[in-house]
Amino acid sequence: MEDILRPIYQERASNRDTLGVLLIEKSKSSLPVTDNQDALLVVIVKKAEVPLFIKHYHRHDTTAALYTVTEEQLYDWLTNGSNRRVVDWIFNGQILFDRNEYLETLKKQLDEFPYYDRYKKIGIEFAKLIRRFIEGKAFFTSGNHLDSFNHMVHALHHLARLSVLEHGFHPEVTVWSQVKKLEPEVYKLYEELVESKEGIEKRLELLFLASEFLLNQRIDLGSKHLLSVMKQKQEPWTFQQLMTEEEIGPYSIDLGIVLDFLVEKELVFIYEEETKGKNIYHRYYTTR
Repeated sequence: MEDILRPIYQERASNRDTLGVLLIEKSKSSLPVTDNQDALLVVIVKKAEVPLFIKHYHRHDTTAALYTVTEEQLYDWLTNGSNRRVVDWIFNGQILFDRNEYLETLKKQLDEFPYYDRYKKIGIEFAKLIRRFIEGKAFFTSGNHLDSFNHMVHALHHLARLSVLEHGFHPEVTVWSQVKKLEPEVYKLYEELVESKEGIEKRLELLFLASEFLLNQRIDLGSKHLLSVMKQKQEPWTFQQLMTEEEIGPYSIDLGIVLDFLVEKELVFIYEEETKGKNIYHRYYTTR
């Protein structure tokens, strides 16, 4: 496969902006990491007109895809977990070109998983978990059990990824295989939700009880990143200030629901300031 693709990746490797080239072959993995192509070429570049450009190739009965991805987009995937395959690509892909050991250094950084990077990713998963859990519960209360079921499946996926991160590992495509070894309690919840013979309403009732307990156990862990950012400023924050804070950007869409949850748990506090309007107050958020 490398011989077939060599003219394609050599052309990219000669570009000064190219940082590294990875080859991932379908035959070496049964996991869905190549978009059903026989091979995937991932070219990482410093900058490009678009953050991700994909091109498909065909030769006889062999197919391949070329991903040209910017360094910024790659780090966005790694931080936000929006492309779960990228960790597999970096750890298991064959390095065909590596300018100044860029890919080897990246692999080392991912393997070491710096403390702050891990808690930021935990914060992202925690925010997604809170939204899915609260909305799932609301759907259940209103009698929309199928919608509640869908949200709770997603909630358990975020809880699974959070559990893997808690143990110091990167969530992979096969996250449930990881969770089965690391957090069997979480795995059991997922198994019971999707495989139980009980009716959907009963399954959800039991899940809400068990998952709320596990969620409460992880509040300090999940809120650690957000609270550490908030503590960097002595004055209370407006919601807009928090929304536009770069560190919180990856989960700003879920920020409102997370803040309300943490206010309820007395980890974040409300500070009010009177406006010119009668009985109307500006609302600020603080950790003290």
